[in-house]
Order: sequence, then C-alpha cells, then structure tokens
Amino acid sequence: MVDYEIKFCKKKGYMSDKLEILRAEHSGFCFGVKQAIDKAINVAENKGENEKIFSFGPLIHNKIVTNQLEEKGVFIIDSLDDILEESTVIIRSHGIGEWFYNEAEKKNLTVIDGTCPYVKKIHSLVNKACDDGKQIIIVGDKKHPEVEGISGWCKGAIAINKSEDAEKYDKPVFVVAQTTIRKSLFDEVLEQIKKLNDDVEYQNTICNATVMRQAGCRDLSSEVDVMVVVGDNNSSNSKKLYEIAKKYCEKAYFIENADNLPLQDLQQYNRIGVAAGASTPESAIKEVIIRMSENITREESMLDYMEEIEKSLRLPRNGELVQGKVHHVTDDEVIVNIGCKKDGVIPKSEVVFENPEQTLTDLFNVGDEISAKVLKSDDGEGTILLSRKRLEVGKHWEEINKAFEEKELLDVEVIRQTNGGVIASYKEVNGFIPLSQLSDRFVEDSSEFVGQTLSVKVSRVDARKNKVVFSRKAKLLEDRQQLLEQIWSSINIGDIVEGKVMRFTDYGAFVDIGGIDGLLHISEISWGKLKHPKEVLEIGQTVNVKILSMNTEKGKVSLGLKQTTQEPWTVIDEHYQVGQVVSGKIVQIKEYGCFVELEPGLDGLVHISEVSHKRIANIADEVSIGQEVGTKILEIDKDRKRISLSIKETLEPSTEEELAEAAAVAEETPVVEGVTEEVAE
Repeated sequence: MVDYEIKFCKKKGYMSDKLEILRAEHSGFCFGVKQAIDKAINVAENKGENEKIFSFGPLIHNKIVTNQLEEKGVFIIDSLDDILEESTVIIRSHGIGEWFYNEAEKKNLTVIDGTCPYVKKIHSLVNKACDDGKQIIIVGDKKHPEVEGISGWCKGAIAINKSEDAEKYDKPVFVVAQTTIRKSLFDEVLEQIKKLNDDVEYQNTICNATVMRQAGCRDLSSEVDVMVVVGDNNSSNSKKLYEIAKKYCEKAYFIENADNLPLQDLQQYNRIGVAAGASTPESAIKEVIIRMSENITREESMLDYMEEIEKSLRLPRNGELVQGKVHHVTDDEVIVNIGCKKDGVIPKSEVVFENPEQTLTDLFNVGDEISAKVLKSDDGEGTILLSRKRLEVGKHWEEINKAFEEKELLDVEVIRQTNGGVIASYKEVNGFIPLSQLSDRFVEDSSEFVGQTLSVKVSRVDARKNKVVFSRKAKLLEDRQQLLEQIWSSINIGDIVEGKVMRFTDYGAFVDIGGIDGLLHISEISWGKLKHPKEVLEIGQTVNVKILSMNTEKGKVSLGLKQTTQEPWTVIDEHYQVGQVVSGKIVQIKEYGCFVELEPGLDGLVHISEVSHKRIANIADEVSIGQEVGTKILEIDKDRKRISLSIKETLEPSTEEELAEAAAVAEETPVVEGVTEEVAE
C-alpha cells in the first residue's frame, strides 16, 4: 500500500499525486435544516430532568441525525395522541398544516417551530390565495411531508409531480413548488397548466439553496470519473442529486454513510466527486472522504514508465495542446520543455499582451508550468513552434460556446461600425451585433456605441467558420423582465402606490407605477362624472393610486384614483346640513328642474319650482349648463342618496308682484314623486 498525503485542493476537494477527491459546492445542511436541528439540540440540552421532548415526525430525513437527537432526549411521534398535555413538541423543517397548531393549543403544548423560513412563506402564499378563491396547485410529491404541510394551509389543494396530470380547473389557479424539486420539473408542469387555463398565477418557491446544491452537483459530475452522493434513502433532495449525478457522470453511487462505500469499485477511478443532500450532516460527509482517502490505493507499474518513454520520443501533432515547463525567456521568444526530444518555442507574435508596454519577461518566468498549442511540429530549425495566442483564442471560443449553451452574459467591446450593425470583440474573438440587436429602442446611428463595453448574450455561434453573433437587446429585455418580476412580487391588490401619468385615451389614463403601466379607467378617476381624463389630470403628473386588480399573466394592472379619497356620501354629515347655503355648478337640465354638482360625486336637484320666485315655463330660459349658482339645502336623504336644493331661497323677490306670484306658484305646484337624479351620460 502506498501512503498519500491528502490535502484540501483549490477546487473544494482533496488530492494526492494520483487520486483526487472533489466535493461539490453547497453540499450538506441547508439553513432551514440547520435551524431546526439547532433548536432541537438547544431545547434538549435545557430540558428538565424528567422532561421529554417530542418531534412531530423526523426533524429531517437522516437516521444518523434522528438517532443522535433521540440520545439527547428528542423522541419522534406521529400523532399528538401519543403525548401528554403540557409537553414540548418540535415542528420539523418540512412544516405542518394549520390544524396542528390548533390541536397543540387545545392540549396546552409548548410548540417549538422548526419550520424552514422558505416553507413558512409558501404557507402564507397559499393561505392568502385560497382566501381569494383560487385553486392551489403544488408541484411536488403529494406524499412528501412538506407538500402535506403546505396542503394543510389551504382547502382543496392538488399536488402534481408530472405535466400529464395538469387539468382545466373551474377557478383561477395559483401554483407553488415543493422547495426541493428540480426547476425543470416545475417549468414543465407550469407550462402545461398555462396551456389549459387562462387565469394562472404562480410563485417559484424552489429554495435557492436547492438550486445551488443541484448546480454544484451537476458541474462537478461533468468533471470527474465517478460521483458518490451521500444521503438518507428517505431524503427527496438527496435522491434528486443522485439523478443529476447519473445524468452527467458515467458512474454514480448513492450511499447513506461511509460503511456503504464501494471501495473495490472506486479503486479504478482517479477523480472522485462527492455531493451530499440538505439533510446530510457534515460529520457523515467528512467520514466518507476520509474513508476513501485512506483505503483507495495506487501502484506504479512498468506500463506507466513505458508510456512516459513513448511520450518523450513522439513529436506532438499540429494543433495538439501540450504542457511544459518554461526553460528560457528572451525579449523575442519563450523556450519550453514539453517532455519530448525537441523543445518548444513560443515567438512573441504568438502571445497575447494585455497592454503594449508588456514584455515576455513580464508574463513568463523560468520554471513556470504552462500550456500551448502546436503550430508546427518541426519549424525547419529543429524546434516545435508553439502558440499561446491560438490557445487563448481556443479558450475564448470555448467560453463563447459555454455562454451560448448556458445563456450566460459576456462583456464585449465595440470596435467599429459596419453595414447593418457593429463589430464587437470578446478578448481575441470578433463578433457581429446587428443594428436591431444593439438596443431595446430604435437605433438610427450605431456610432454612439463605438468604444463602449456592452454586456451581451450569444445568439449564434459557429467556431469552425469563426462566426459569432451577439445581442445586447436580449440582455436588456431579460433585465426588464427581471425588473418586472420584482415589481409584480412587490405589489398587492389594495396597495396605494405612487405613479406618473404617461398618456391619455378616451376611456382613461395609463400610469407608470415603477416600470409597469397600469390603466386608470375614467370611471375610477373621480367620484363625479368625467368626459375625458384631462379634465383632472395632466401628462407627467405624479399621483397616488390604489391597485384594484392584477393579472400577472397578461401583464395588466387596474388602478383607482378616487379610492384614495373618501366617497362624498360617507362623510356628507361633516360638510353639509339642511338650511346651509352652498354654491355649485349646473351639470344637467331637465323639464322638472336642474342638477347642481356641489363636489365630484355629489349632485343635488333644484326643482323647477325652486329656481325662481316667479312662474317659469321653460327652465332653460333661466339657467344654463356650467353656470355657477348659489343654493340652499332643503333636504338630505342619505338612504336614497338624494339632496333637494333651492336657488330661489337664496334670492329676495324684487317686487310685490313677484311676491304674489311666488305665493301662487307655491300653492299650485304639485309635489313631484319618483324623480330620479339621473346624470347625463
């Protein structure tokens, strides 16, 4: 057996001369699980001598941890019937339905809530959506305790774990996700629900830690020879890591602890990756790594030496990537020992410099381990011509391809205009940005972009033809979409928000509320009647509006301005009393009288007999639309929302003849019943 020094390598792993053990990023306990465990340990360590602590179901899906907790006095129960009143019970990180809290209160239990904060947020979301009359859909395993807990905060929730189970529902749909499912599964199910239903709202409630843990497992799986996933057989998120490992690595093993390691099988691999689920304790992960480092051995053989000898005699082929050690550096070239019978030479012209002042001695030192690409295996002078520039360009194309496949951003520098767009360079690679992809607005002259560094997405790439097309517009649209999602998540129906009037239509105004244009319908602007929004609003005006309704799928928001003030009839007693003299504007004339607007939304009727002291045959001869008049309040009927007014009560008869005529009119004029306060359309 050969002893190897195991050390932490720069990629979060452990390495010897021949064996590498690499650990995936974000492996092990997540925040929610650690919080629940810490709470349980704290309660157990501070309990009374004869006091027992209970957890409703296992705190996490890991027998190692639950056994350790039981040793500390934390016992698992599946029913509240199993414990006495006034006991202490811990809610596991998966959460529990609302019924549990009610039952615990009846039994006078002390509840220690270990529910993951992300799961608690889902409880709140579905509870509110259910109260709003929506059908709750949970994307996840209906038998998983987290999904069961979420269902306990709403009525009639449906759990779906495949797109084929989606249906057409009778009411608006609200979709959430089990925190540990794959993002791709959530997207598939959500897309199918949207196809079958018009009114769908959703929240991507997959935990960020889950996404990062799965990404770490995926990235490492594509780089190693074999993957070892450590987790409990009952852990949903650990099983998903194993599925990812199998997809991206030729060989993968799922084990619960170090005792399950297939050490004999692992002997044949040099690079071993380790990933662990959110419920796997750090001690279990470290024990697996230590067990492998101590038991996986390597032996040198004659075959190894023969391969080294053969390599030293063979000349590398043109285009081959070689590694070597810098032997000598001059102002014009770098001499590299690449392990064969000839040295490699990198001329100055085949090196990429960051600035014109740099020299070869600034970039290379004797003894440096470097890589280069072979231009010619024999340059005619007994040396092998190498290039760092071609190597860098190759890496740059790899980076561009990676950005294209993973939809990542690149920073490019616009170097010149060309027909239909601009040429932009990413390091040593030049690409094209069409005029239509330079911005999310119309661009007339692309010269303004020359010299700028832009963040872009790769829309097309063909490394063999040295062609790549970039798009800044795609990045800007994505930024706007992210901004819109942030805005949608920050506003709710009933909120009062500040907005800016952007434009008018005959049926209302559009108001920008921070990136989203909402419709302020003309009927929601004022308590009174308007013919056009510009009667009370101006373009560019800042207003406080109330959110009346939202449709995230269609991107529509309905706003109200009048709702930010009190409806006049609700406070009429504070401003108006019978006998009070008030002024107003005539807004409508009928045969039996005229309507006077005292304030928007509050009109009063002046009967024809109350217009003047003299007899009137045609009321239009006495008053006109828009005329300001003084009136006296004769009656206020709050139940029927009617106000009776008099103009003549504010006037004095000018002659004895008018006095006599007014008395005659009063005796002869019949009481008009059933007159409705209709307002002109």
